[in-house]
Amino acid sequence: MARRRKGLDVHGWIVLDKPLDMTSTQAVSAVRRIFNAKKAGHAGTLDPLASGLLPVALGEATKTVPFAVEGEKIYRFTVKWGERTDTLDAEGEIVATSDVRPDRAAIEAVLGDFIGDIEQVPPAYSAIKVDGERAYDLARGGEDVELEARQVRIEEIRLLDCPTDDMAVFEMRSGKGVYVRSLARDLAHALGTEGHVAALRRVRVGCFDEAESTRLDVLKEMAHKGAASEALLPVQTALDDIPALAVTEEEAFQLKQGRPIVLLPRQAQELKTQRRPLTVAGKDCTFTALATCNGQAVAIGDARAGKFQPSRVFNLSPNGAT
Repeated sequence: MARRRKGLDVHGWIVLDKPLDMTSTQAVSAVRRIFNAKKAGHAGTLDPLASGLLPVALGEATKTVPFAVEGEKIYRFTVKWGERTDTLDAEGEIVATSDVRPDRAAIEAVLGDFIGDIEQVPPAYSAIKVDGERAYDLARGGEDVELEARQVRIEEIRLLDCPTDDMAVFEMRSGKGVYVRSLARDLAHALGTEGHVAALRRVRVGCFDEAESTRLDVLKEMAHKGAASEALLPVQTALDDIPALAVTEEEAFQLKQGRPIVLLPRQAQELKTQRRPLTVAGKDCTFTALATCNGQAVAIGDARAGKFQPSRVFNLSPNGAT
């Protein structure tokens, strides 16, 4: 017999303010232990030297992780000019130097070249797999890692401050897959110098915002008082961008059995007006909608041709997130 996963059925999102010097995997494990949850995942890796938003999905919320990952990201980061490291951040060894220190006008003049769809070569020290091995494992083993450029999208970059000649602080709004460390390297080269990321913080992931985040120590204190569930957001939080369909309890029962339901003409029209092009994990989700009953997520599915066909069903108790 298969072993049952230990833990409790806890469902929802924790918007964690990940501390420095902790991997995303370690952060997820810490949150999972606090709730003694059976299942946990996260929406977008943060490097150990990065702080900020790490949305952690517990239980049935893990089924919505692909939608959260697609969400727009906002980063604030500091570039140190004059030094490039092998890891492209402050953790690595210096591999190249330059005496050039760009001023504010020079920096702002090149930012436009990095907005829109651009080609970016990921850092050698990244989690991308090369012949089945993580690139950072190969790099740490002394191998020369050459990764292919790939297209990413940056919506906006702003220069916030130049506190010293050596430092510049930026804010970037982007889609998924953008490496801030690669951007720092490429910005420096465009300015005729070298550079690396000295500090990095993520302040937004899709609908998850810094203002609603919780530090790990605060979450532990809440758990000690028996109030950790107050930090849980509903399972459907990550699905704010897809159309919602309110269904009856009878329809919810059908959907949970994997059976489609018929849409009323009014419902079909409302879903059509909310529809927008959407790709999630390489799949066309333009017709995807969320069925809810009494405000609780029931199923994600395909709404077209007068029917709603469930594709992912949520197994939640009728009385809330946990």
